[in-house]
Amino acid sequence: MSKNDKAVILLSGGLDSATCLAIAQSEGYELNAISFRYGQRHGYELERAKALAEKFGVQDHQVIDIDLGQFGGSALTDSSLDVPKNENVDDIGDSIPITYVPARNTVFLSLALAFGETISARDLFIGVNALDYSGYPDCRREYIDSFEKMANLATKFSVESTKPIRIHTPLIDLTKAEIIQRGLGLGVDYGMTLSCYDPREGGVPCGHCDACLLRLKGFRENRLSDPSMR
Repeated sequence: MSKNDKAVILLSGGLDSATCLAIAQSEGYELNAISFRYGQRHGYELERAKALAEKFGVQDHQVIDIDLGQFGGSALTDSSLDVPKNENVDDIGDSIPITYVPARNTVFLSLALAFGETISARDLFIGVNALDYSGYPDCRREYIDSFEKMANLATKFSVESTKPIRIHTPLIDLTKAEIIQRGLGLGVDYGMTLSCYDPREGGVPCGHCDACLLRLKGFRENRLSDPSMR
């Protein structure tokens, strides 16, 4: 990597994407970020994404409007569906939950790829995780590997160059506790982040959705309290 290499980070405003942002910065990339207003009920996270982008000195932060809610099919975009709530993380089921948004990461990565091509950024960072997560199929390594292969076949940027497009997934094999450890070591202020699927007024986390429970578990395993819950 040269000193001036650019990266595009998918920045939701949550714990994982904030950690990815810090990792990309620590590796010396020029930071560019992309966030999405896609009809999610947890839109407060975009405020956090903008604040994180400013704090980390992101060169170009794009906030893209797309309405995935018009298709329905997910509790994150359809207000007629309830976000599942549980008392503890052991109650989270093994099946793909109703919070899965159909093809979300495919849509997001495609737009990040287009953004990257226009600014000559070959490196994309996404905070998918295959251990402490809610079972989404588009968080698995085989999915990311397939998308990366497609990206290198589908873009003028890659076809005319010998340098490949790379999809970085630095968190994919880490537990939530390990992700938090990594981020704290890089100076991430997790009080700036929001992971909740169904926040209350003002962006206060519900504390009982899958995202909240997994996040609380990660802080608890580090013998820390979650700063977003205070």
